Amino acid sequence: MNKAIVVIGGGAGGMMAAICAARKGAHVTLLDPNERLGKKVNITGKGRCNVTNDSTCEELLAHVPQNPRFLYSVFSRFDGHDAIDFFEGLGVPLKVERGKRVFPVSDRSFDITAALERELKRLHVKLVRDRALGISVEDGHVAAVKGEKGDYTASAVILATGGLSYPATGSTGDGFRMAEALGHTVTPLRGSLVPLEARECAVLQGLSLRNVALTVYENNKKIHSDFGEMLFTHFGVSGPLILSASAHMRHFDKKQYRLEIDLKPALDEQMLDKRLLSDFEKHANSDYCNVLGALLPQKMIDEFIDRSGIPPHEKVHDITRAQRETIRTLLKRWTVNVSAPMPVENAIITSGGVKVGEIDPKTMASKKIGGLYFSGEIIDVDAYTGGYNLQIAWATGKAAGEAAADALLTQ
Repeated sequence: MNKAIVVIGGGAGGMMAAICAARKGAHVTLLDPNERLGKKVNITGKGRCNVTNDSTCEELLAHVPQNPRFLYSVFSRFDGHDAIDFFEGLGVPLKVERGKRVFPVSDRSFDITAALERELKRLHVKLVRDRALGISVEDGHVAAVKGEKGDYTASAVILATGGLSYPATGSTGDGFRMAEALGHTVTPLRGSLVPLEARECAVLQGLSLRNVALTVYENNKKIHSDFGEMLFTHFGVSGPLILSASAHMRHFDKKQYRLEIDLKPALDEQMLDKRLLSDFEKHANSDYCNVLGALLPQKMIDEFIDRSGIPPHEKVHDITRAQRETIRTLLKRWTVNVSAPMPVENAIITSGGVKVGEIDPKTMASKKIGGLYFSGEIIDVDAYTGGYNLQIAWATGKAAGEAAADALLTQ
């Protein structure tokens, strides 16, 4: 048997799998159709690459909402601290920022992918620019990978093709189709870390809010809260706060979701009421519509007036206590009713994938096909923002690469 490993996909999980297999002494071929490896890695963290989170195994698992216990074995062997050591060992100095997010000191994602490519070259991993179309199986064991340009014999295959998000980077869903063709179950695919559709937001298109607090309600039950910045768009809402919140909103088919935005999180209700009274006393003879500029972004004023139900030219000295309470409520709990997530193509991460019950959690090996392994986003696991999803790719890639090499080299 030809003792070669073929890794399909040159993203984070694929590069890590290829490196770890080659370090064990295996002959590795890496298939990827892109001109550059790690295209999706290069756009993470707004081009800075949030490479991991400086966290222990248990801390990492707490930030994985989808099948976290499946990752216990790989995280216990390769956590955030290990990932830092790995990349600094490749010559990339790293720094830790707010929320234990880890970035290259240079703030350049290309430093991460360049270091991985150098290591692949040093280890003589064969890089082939080809798109895999299918995997051949003989007697229940992988035998070859069929590509557009040719066939590649293999004793082991590691599927690391990513999900469906950012299709321009090569995440076209090929891996899911190949896995299903081999008898694996692929759970429903949808976007996570994704913008949200909310029809009433179109009038606020282009408005960016900073230093606001966001609370997510699922059927009127509070499920998530955060602080930061967000953006109103022509379809709804986006920005860091929204992308993080979307990972908690997983049941649009049977539950309703509402966002509440606290526009004045530094002031509690009593302090805000004092602020309103003070502003209103100073401008007692002004029109209501003319005193809101000190409280709100200009673009928000007309919609705020509409929601408050107070006539725009009502004199401030005529505003009642009940009306002031309405104003205060709107400032502390501006509601957005979310109708749906944007399509998966607009997401940072794909939720869903190859069913974890069909994969060995220690080795990432298929329980259905001999010599088949999985790594990264193709598996039905996903996490919140903060470097956790790349950590999943590194940890599962390492486990798959080492396990595939060990199995071949002990035959």
